[in-house]
Amino acid sequence: MKNTSIAAAIALTLLLSSGAAVAQETGPLPKAATQKFDRRDFTGTWDRYPQSIDSRRDPTVVPLPTDAPPPPLKPQYQAAFAAETRKIAEANARGEPIANGYTNCQPDGMPTMMMAMFPMEVLQSKRQVTIIQEAYNQVRRIYLDEQLPAIDDAEPGFWGHSVGKWEGDTLVVDTVGIKDYVRFRNAPHSDQMRIHERIRKLTPDHFENTVTVTDPVTLTAPWSWKWVYQRRPNYKMYEYVCEENREYADPVTGAQRMKTGGN
Repeated sequence: MKNTSIAAAIALTLLLSSGAAVAQETGPLPKAATQKFDRRDFTGTWDRYPQSIDSRRDPTVVPLPTDAPPPPLKPQYQAAFAAETRKIAEANARGEPIANGYTNCQPDGMPTMMMAMFPMEVLQSKRQVTIIQEAYNQVRRIYLDEQLPAIDDAEPGFWGHSVGKWEGDTLVVDTVGIKDYVRFRNAPHSDQMRIHERIRKLTPDHFENTVTVTDPVTLTAPWSWKWVYQRRPNYKMYEYVCEENREYADPVTGAQRMKTGGN
């Protein structure tokens, strides 16, 4: 009986050791989606999901994001867009990138800022959801249960005018009034563009944002994709200021150049 007990103890120890090794190798499992949590509370700091450090990804618990397909542009816009895309790719291949908004220290604007290239912080109150993107200190305000301004009354900006409402546990947001040179994937748009988002919690530490862009002037159909975010509980936002920028656009070729020395 004593030998049997010892053997059982050894077997249990090996089993636990094996389980610990597997857990260490694959990383912690995502929290169960059935765990009780406030589905309307997005307060906190978030990063895009997945990151390269996410060694275990279970799409049944946390669905993976979907990449944005090519924009469904109307023929009169498609040719110019394709030519510009080729021009940018060829310039990058030559090591002579074309100047863009970053060259001039311009922020991403909407909807690119929601891609979470850098961490972003979400603050909530009864009447407003504020999203702060670390890159360029971008601040977006979503006003809850308000009327979306008419297109003609929406002063164009980098982040536009956003209003939201709750449909169950989903935050539905519409945005209008984006400057014409603020673009996502370099796709052209008109002042009639509307950005529609459906934001919902998946687990206590993950939420998704389904984005749909419509534009009756430039697009033949809605343009949709999905971003997913994960919580960064101990992350503190950093100041991001584009100062002493040494990059500039060549006045002749439009190529991105770098100032050297004292110039």
